[in-house]
Amino acid sequence: MELKLYNTATRTKEVFKPLDPKDVRLYVCGPTVYDFAHIGNARPVIVFDVLFRLLRHLYGADHVRYVRNITDVDDKINARAAERKIDIRTLTEETYANFKADVAALGCLEPSVEPRATEHIAEMIAMIRALIAAGHAYAAEGHVLYDVASKSDYGKLARRSLDEMIAGARVDVAPYKKNPMDFVLWKPSDAAQPGWESPWGRGRPGWHIECSAMSERHLGESFDIHGGGIDLVFPHHENEIAQSEGAHGGKPLAKVWMHNGFLQVEGEKMSKSLGNFVTIRELFEGWKGVRWPGEAVRLNLLRTHYRQPLDWTREGLDESHKILWEWCGELEGVTPTSIPTNVLNALYDDLNTPQVVTELHALRKARDFGKLLSTLVLLGFSGKRERLLRHFYIKAEPGHFTLTGGAVGVSVSGTDLNAEDIQKRIDQRTSARKAKNFKESDRIRDELLAQGIILKDGPDGTTWELKR
Repeated sequence: MELKLYNTATRTKEVFKPLDPKDVRLYVCGPTVYDFAHIGNARPVIVFDVLFRLLRHLYGADHVRYVRNITDVDDKINARAAERKIDIRTLTEETYANFKADVAALGCLEPSVEPRATEHIAEMIAMIRALIAAGHAYAAEGHVLYDVASKSDYGKLARRSLDEMIAGARVDVAPYKKNPMDFVLWKPSDAAQPGWESPWGRGRPGWHIECSAMSERHLGESFDIHGGGIDLVFPHHENEIAQSEGAHGGKPLAKVWMHNGFLQVEGEKMSKSLGNFVTIRELFEGWKGVRWPGEAVRLNLLRTHYRQPLDWTREGLDESHKILWEWCGELEGVTPTSIPTNVLNALYDDLNTPQVVTELHALRKARDFGKLLSTLVLLGFSGKRERLLRHFYIKAEPGHFTLTGGAVGVSVSGTDLNAEDIQKRIDQRTSARKAKNFKESDRIRDELLAQGIILKDGPDGTTWELKR
């Protein structure tokens, strides 16, 4: 079996052959820490976490390096800190902590390195100096700009001509630019803005130079895979290529470029103006009346192939949660065994996670629970039902019932219940039945029924549903 990945640079699916199988290197653009990460941000985090896990499975955990940066100097950060009247460092520390907590709840491994832009200013200045020396950049009025005309193949990743890029881009018009498409490597800072001393005066880096400098510092001038959302192909990744190749004599930055598709919400582009902007934290704390568990969010993102557009809906998330609830209900006391060949073949085919989900359904139907659990663990799931209950709670109006895979709380006749409590009562009833204490068993059943919970006994155990 060979791992095949779709390379945006060639627009083809290619057999992946690392530059060094003993040191496989992956870089993914991380968050700009000025606010809570949204579900569009969650998609690449989860997609490349699965890739990281698969590479570790293939080459060994000690032979894979995954770098995901933190952008903690940016004009959006400056504006938000001013808006909230707090120090910039306070804002970035708070937002970074929120991001770490959110992605951990989604079941993601920590990257090998998580560099911060502010800790790599010296590397950025060194790269900018190299670009000026190579004739790819110039200083003007306290700024340093990349001269796109100096690179004959600028636009090769996006596959657009310079004229097309000018027409389609939001170009910053400035009198000191040689070309409208020239982009900022360094810009001056006033007294209220973060700044560092440089050969061009006190200032701060442009966004694009940050990733070029950090990837070089931690992965070298060339590495195996560069990932991110499809929206980053142009201008961010195009500019990273221009900078890194310009500073390194044309040496390729990355062998493979991978990009996940766009995400929309309930059929529309996600935006605050439409009122459908959804953060990861909001999903955990209550979206559409439900506090969703991180593992359900994770599965919902993986049920669509990473390169395809994804429509985020309440119904889809509900279905993902039900699927996990059913799978994990079979896994108590199960020991992981081997990962099935069909599962690995699907993952090796450009991370075909929808096909993996199909294989998981087949494993459950065949009652091959050891392989089911092994596959879930490889994908970043715990395989434990209690993970689907943690922080998971819904409140409805008295008498109004909402059922989500048997794993939500409800408010019935003014009495609050949650699924964890219901399951505990079912377990108590099961113990009573085993002890032939049928009076106690019936009492628990009747008590739950009075609260709108119907128990159903079957060959696979006891399930529950809401009385309509």
